[in-house]
Amino acid sequence: MGLMSSFWERHQFLMHQCFSLPFAFLFFFLAKRGYLSLTYRYLFVSAGGCVLAVVTMGVYSSLLFASALVFVLLVVSVDAGRVHAWVFGIQMLWQTFWHLLIQYREYYLQEPVSLRLFLAVSSLMLVTQRITSLSMDLQERRVRPPAAAAPQQEARAALLPLVSYILNFTTLLGGPLCPYGRFVSLMTGISADPPPEPLRAVFLKLTQVLPMELVRCLLVHLLNACDPSASGPLWGAAWVLALGAVLRIQYYSHWRCSECLNNAAGLGFWPRCPGDPPGWSGLSDGDFWSVEASSRMSQFARRWNATTASWLRRLVYARCKRFPLLATFSFSLWWHGCHLGHLVGMLTWAATVTADRHAHGLLQPKLSPAWRKVYACLSWINTQMNVACIVTAVELRSVSGLRLLSTTYVGLVPLFNILLLLILLKHNTVCNVIQTLC
Repeated sequence: MGLMSSFWERHQFLMHQCFSLPFAFLFFFLAKRGYLSLTYRYLFVSAGGCVLAVVTMGVYSSLLFASALVFVLLVVSVDAGRVHAWVFGIQMLWQTFWHLLIQYREYYLQEPVSLRLFLAVSSLMLVTQRITSLSMDLQERRVRPPAAAAPQQEARAALLPLVSYILNFTTLLGGPLCPYGRFVSLMTGISADPPPEPLRAVFLKLTQVLPMELVRCLLVHLLNACDPSASGPLWGAAWVLALGAVLRIQYYSHWRCSECLNNAAGLGFWPRCPGDPPGWSGLSDGDFWSVEASSRMSQFARRWNATTASWLRRLVYARCKRFPLLATFSFSLWWHGCHLGHLVGMLTWAATVTADRHAHGLLQPKLSPAWRKVYACLSWINTQMNVACIVTAVELRSVSGLRLLSTTYVGLVPLFNILLLLILLKHNTVCNVIQTLC
C-alpha cells in the first residue's frame, strides 16, 4: 500500500488521465455507432468534465464552473466584436486572483497549499486558453454568435457546444488546445464520417510514456544521490542539465497522455500541417525527439508546448505592433502566475530567443557548409543549457532555483547569451549609423 500511495502521489496527473481513457473510448464507441445524438454527445463530454473536476478538485472545481458561467453570460450579452476584450479582462483577473492567493499562502503565511487548489488553478489556465481562443473566433466572425440564432430556443441550444468545449473532460486536466471549429466538426461528423479506431494509436503512444518515466525515475535517483555543489563547476552544470531533463520529461509524459485521451475520444485525426498524411498526431503539444533536436532557441520556443505557443502567437504576438516577442513572454509570465522564477525564466527566454535570431542572421550567411554543421552542433549545446536553466527557474519558481543556478555556474550560459545580444544590438546600431552617413 505504501508503494502504491507513493506512486499515486507522484503521478496524479497521469493517473487521472489514464482513468479517464475508458470513458473516452466509450464516448467514441457510442457516438460512432449512432447511439448518441448530437445533443447527447455534447452533454456526455461536458458532464464528464464536471464529474472529473469535482472528483479531482473538490470544492475548487467551482473556479472552472464560474469561468464557464461568466463566459456564457458575456457571449449572450455583449456584441461579438467586443466580447473578446471582456472575456480576456475578466478571465485574466479571475485567474490572477487565485495565483496571488497561492503566493500569499506560500510566501507570506508559510502554509502548505492544497494539491486540489494547484490542480484547479492549472486547469483554470487551460480554460483561459479555450475561452480566449473561442472569444477571438467570435470576434473574427469565425464562429456564429449564439445570439444570432433564431428562434430563441435555437439560440439557447447553440450555447451547449460552447459549454462542452470549455468543460470537455478530454482537455480539462491537460492540453493540447483544440480549435473550436475542429471540436464542433468532430461532434457533428463522428457518426457520419468517423475516424478509424484509435485503440492502436493510443496503445502505441502509451507505451512511449513508460520508458520516459523510467528514465525520469533513474535520473531522480541519481540526482538525489549527488550534491551539485560538492564538485567542480562542470559537475554542477551536468547536475542542472539532468534536472532540466527530469522536468522536461515530466511534461512530455503529461502531453502524451493528454494526446492519448483526446485520440481515444476521436480528436486529433487530421493532418497537422498541409500536405501531411492523415494520422493521429493532429493534436500534440510536442514530440520528445523533434523538440529536443532543436538546434536554436527560436526553434525550441515554437516546438515546446506547441498548441500553447500557437495560442500565444495569435493572442499576443500577432496583435502587438511594438516589441511583440517581449510582450508575448511578458504575458506568458502573467499567465503562469508571476512567481520570481517565472519572471527570471521568461525574461531570460525572451532574451535568448532574440540573441539567437540576431546571431543566426549575422553568422549563418557567412559560414561554409562545413562550419555550418559545427555551428549547428554548438548552437544545440547552447540551446540545451539555456533550456535547462530556464526550466529550472520556472519550475522551482522561488529563490531556491536561482540559487542553484548561481552556485553551479550554469547560469552564466544565459548571461553570456544576453551579453551577446547587447553586443549584436550595438553592432547593428553602429552599422546602421555608418550606412546612413554613407
